[in-house]
Amino acid sequence: MKYILMDLDGTITDPKEGITKSIQYALKFWNIEVDDLDTLCKFIGPPLRDSFMDFYGFSVTEAEEAVKKYREYFEVTGLYENIVYNGMENLLSSVKALGKKLIVATSKPELMAKKILQHFELAQYFDDICGATMDGSRSSKEEVIRYALEKNNIVELAATIMVGDRKYDIEGAKQVGLSSIGVLYGYGDRDELAFAGADKIVSTVKELQELLTGE
Repeated sequence: MKYILMDLDGTITDPKEGITKSIQYALKFWNIEVDDLDTLCKFIGPPLRDSFMDFYGFSVTEAEEAVKKYREYFEVTGLYENIVYNGMENLLSSVKALGKKLIVATSKPELMAKKILQHFELAQYFDDICGATMDGSRSSKEEVIRYALEKNNIVELAATIMVGDRKYDIEGAKQVGLSSIGVLYGYGDRDELAFAGADKIVSTVKELQELLTGE
């Protein structure tokens, strides 16, 4: 593959602590107390506004307010409560050494994604970092992938692959006409990724590196 699009949360970094604490903070605004942060891991992957509506029955207006509250915590603290998956930097370096083009395609706001990757000194490995808009006008994975392809003038779909840990990554790739790799070290399980139609599924960062580099 010549072009590799990668999800961020659950694929490049493990954002669990920052995202779940930010959700917990937002829910407190509605007097919803959540003590077990693990129950909020379902928010990792899909667009935030949709998740507040799906999981808590919020209206569009309430969900948009919840996203604002979420960002109050996330943009100051949650952004950095994040861990780079072990072996990821070596993977990115190896892929770049082969002359492949690496692009981030995330449903996280683009500005936030850039800050995270710069903070962890990973931005240098990517030719571009593409994400959602802050106002939600571009939020679904399909929209982000299309944006990434158009922005980088990528028309060779057969030479392009999407890597992600949730069904949204796989489904978004299929909607655009890309093949995909599902990773199990993130927040989706094998059944979710297989049902969504992942062309390949790997369990570890090492397996992903071997698949992308042909080692």
